[in-house]
Amino acid sequence: MSNIKKLKCLICGAEYQPEDIRYTCPKCGDEGVLEIIYDYVEIKKVFNKNFLESNTDHSMWRYLPILPIDEPDLIGPLQVGWTPLYEAKRIREDLDISNLWIKDDGRNPTASLKDRPSAVAIVKALELKEKIITCASTGNAASSLSGAAASVGLKSYIFVPQTAPVAKIAQLLVFGSTVFAVKGSYDEAFDLSIEATKKFGWYNRNTAFNPYMVEGKKTVGLEIIEQMNFEAPDYIFVSVGDGCIISGVVKAYKEMHILGLIDYLPKVIAVQAEGCRPIVDAINGDGEVKFVEPDTIADSISVGIPRNRLMAVRDVKELNGFGIAVSDEEIIKAIKYLGTVQGIFAEPAGSTAFAGMLQCLKEGKISKKDKMVILVTGNGLKDVESAKKAGGEALIIKPNLEAVKEKLN
Repeated sequence: MSNIKKLKCLICGAEYQPEDIRYTCPKCGDEGVLEIIYDYVEIKKVFNKNFLESNTDHSMWRYLPILPIDEPDLIGPLQVGWTPLYEAKRIREDLDISNLWIKDDGRNPTASLKDRPSAVAIVKALELKEKIITCASTGNAASSLSGAAASVGLKSYIFVPQTAPVAKIAQLLVFGSTVFAVKGSYDEAFDLSIEATKKFGWYNRNTAFNPYMVEGKKTVGLEIIEQMNFEAPDYIFVSVGDGCIISGVVKAYKEMHILGLIDYLPKVIAVQAEGCRPIVDAINGDGEVKFVEPDTIADSISVGIPRNRLMAVRDVKELNGFGIAVSDEEIIKAIKYLGTVQGIFAEPAGSTAFAGMLQCLKEGKISKKDKMVILVTGNGLKDVESAKKAGGEALIIKPNLEAVKEKLN
């Protein structure tokens, strides 16, 4: 059994046991996001550096004592997690930065960080003996859930906005999902998936609505901590949509601090696109998230109604972080820079965090001497059209050496 102590509503503070609740707080409705709280006294008895050093499971499941899994035998077969943390030496040299690391989570099975929470969702669905699982997504959560469901034989129904990148929809169809391309925004697709869940009784993986998704996402932070030999950086830059990933990263550091495995907490920086910055404005302002109409090329963080907004704003403020917004042009430039200088292929949301770091350097919010980690959340093949905008055009030539010479000149 997992070491969960209780689930607590972020709005009213009501507390529940896992067996008594599935999604959100009944008193507060769909807005009543629940936070998972563990029994850290019990966890401390088994989870320490010796446990990790002797653990040969190099996947997200090496952190089972602080994950919400009751039946480990139900974990799916896909290899999720333990993605590389690069020292990014060429970027360090180019930008004259001495301490920069890049965590490339585009190396997961379906090429995004979202494989982590989807892996947890699949286990929870199997524990509940569910046969059908659903979610709404701009694309990455959907493809990750679709692939994970296929790996264990679960049926999946996926809701995406009709404007989702073709590559992401293609993944869903290859994995055998029934795909509903909604003529509307991600936020409308999200609401529709919850309506369908309530009507048809499917198990729902939606961000924030399902309280276990932050737990899957926090494993990226746990890995960074371990890969950096339990030394926290000064800053971690995270792109933000619904706000679940950044809360997962914060929770990883807070839990490892509670367990005595790190000595201090980093500042976590929320990065959003200029055309969709509700979380950034709330963090830098009065804490109140105002909904917006998204307008950005970064589809994975194009979220006008952030579902995990309360937790995300609280978490960044608690760690004395701040928010920064970048233009679509800067996001595209960051895709090209990461690829050209370091060989890392990021989708727009994946390069947004890096663009945010560059903007912070430019504005003097951080120093070149600071120790920094950039989280790249998804691979560039997820959005080929954006990659083409970043990379430019190929040289069309005739099939002879003279044509090559002409172009070289």
